[in-house]
Amino acid sequence: MWVTSSLTSVLTPTAVALGNFDGVHRGHRQVIQPVLNSVASAQPLTSFVKDDLFTTDEPNESLLLRPSAAIAAETNSELPYPTVVTFNPHPQEFFSGQPRALLTPLNEKVLQLQAMGVRQLVLLPFDRELADLCPQAFVEEILVQRLQAQQISVGVDFRFGRQRAGTAVDLQAIAATYGIAVSTVPLCTCADERISSSNIRTALQAGDLQRANRLLGRPYSLMGQVVWGQQLGRTIGFPTANLQLPPEKFLPSHGVYAVQVQSSTLSGLQTPCSAVMNIGHRPTVNGISRTVEIHLLDWDGDLYGQTLIVSLKHFLRPEQKFASLEALKTQIQADCLSARSLLATAPSV
Repeated sequence: MWVTSSLTSVLTPTAVALGNFDGVHRGHRQVIQPVLNSVASAQPLTSFVKDDLFTTDEPNESLLLRPSAAIAAETNSELPYPTVVTFNPHPQEFFSGQPRALLTPLNEKVLQLQAMGVRQLVLLPFDRELADLCPQAFVEEILVQRLQAQQISVGVDFRFGRQRAGTAVDLQAIAATYGIAVSTVPLCTCADERISSSNIRTALQAGDLQRANRLLGRPYSLMGQVVWGQQLGRTIGFPTANLQLPPEKFLPSHGVYAVQVQSSTLSGLQTPCSAVMNIGHRPTVNGISRTVEIHLLDWDGDLYGQTLIVSLKHFLRPEQKFASLEALKTQIQADCLSARSLLATAPSV
């Protein structure tokens, strides 16, 4: 998959799903699906490998992907590239000046979109110049001239252009003058609740993991690198992997979770492994900074430096302070038993 924040390096022509897509939840997938359907006859997606990764100094961009040789060879194809176009930074972050926690930082968003079959992710730099474009200019300059869009898909509540003046209906009317069809996808609900990134955040903050996962359509996940910690877990018989996450990653309620873990690389932990994860400040040992620590069940090995993907399946209990390390050890043993039992049952989503 080709990921770019430069409109001069976009692979064209495109079939575009337009939006912020933080979380890549069930509603987002409904918006993206029409552009995948439009190019269903395209060749299968070539997976990226670790050697394709490189870094950039641009804000919030910790991962970009070079186009594989197969994709590069298709640049003269008349088939449109199924493309997701989003904004970087999030418009709310740009206007408020406040950092915005993300359900899916770039690394996670890339993995989710690639798994769907998206061929290209375009991160439009959201700046004053882009914010000041009127709806007509946005369609003409960005979608028509730069992206060479042949089809566009948006949610019915999509807004664009200066002061969010343009609606999905406006987009349909403007695009029609260029012969571009626009699909508008209705709002999606689950159990009579609107599927939205805001509702997922609310559920995660409340420790309601089942609700959050139901709205996402998959387990909420964390993706980060294993780094050295204080190794206190080893002293009580429960060694943990300390996970370093992107600073913008949205974290759920502090507490203990039953999770499944696997590595993002072919050389690491490939088979999902059951584990117990703690998010919090470790009050029993007078911890100050927030940590994310994982104790893998029935697995022993060196994980330092590996990038792990952690799927949150069940919320076990809130974080609490214990009177002694022995009491903490007893509770961790109980947490491990609970996690084994829950993870052995049917999937939570």
